[in-house]
Amino acid sequence: DAGGNLTIGSKNFDFAKLKGSFAVGGGVGYQISHYLRTDVTADYWFKGNFRGQTTDATTTPATISTDTSSFRALLLLANAYAELGTYKRITPYIGAGIGGAHIKWGDLNNRYPGVDDWHKGASGWRFAWALMAGASYCVTNNLHADLGYRFSRIEGGKMFSYGGGGNGAGPGFHKDINTHEVRAGLRYQFGNNGNRCGEEQIVYIPPEPYEPPVYK
Repeated sequence: DAGGNLTIGSKNFDFAKLKGSFAVGGGVGYQISHYLRTDVTADYWFKGNFRGQTTDATTTPATISTDTSSFRALLLLANAYAELGTYKRITPYIGAGIGGAHIKWGDLNNRYPGVDDWHKGASGWRFAWALMAGASYCVTNNLHADLGYRFSRIEGGKMFSYGGGGNGAGPGFHKDINTHEVRAGLRYQFGNNGNRCGEEQIVYIPPEPYEPPVYK
């Protein structure tokens, strides 16, 4: 979801849409305790399509252009998760991550009556962060099936350079890119901290009250 606030030269797009792509990823982490774990993840977003429109109201009639491009991304995040106890083998969690994304834009095609112009796509690293929520299911003592939601935001940056048609259009920049993902996967944990298939675990067990010894 890029919104309608991407810019081309001194003009905003009338609208700007990113058609979602799919992603694959993996990570490695550490289970600090029954209720806290961390990991580092890498996700690759395959090709997604961009479509926008600009209007030049200085001409009569107004000139409307159609702009198309594509994007790919590599998202790297360091994450921490709070696990909220285990109930019937299900462990809900919430989490947050911080890191960076490498965005690669394809060449942008700018078309309007009598003109078919191309702008070289830009690429580069952007700051990124994410919020997660979901639940895992204990398949075996150490293997967990995971289903969750992730919201991520990638900082804006350069999208394309000046066009080749000599009309002076460009360069273009995008603002923050927001993504909403439903994610499913498997997680394998080594050691006893991965055991969520036994008795239900609660988040907090109060200590037994202290009773001083009685001497007779």
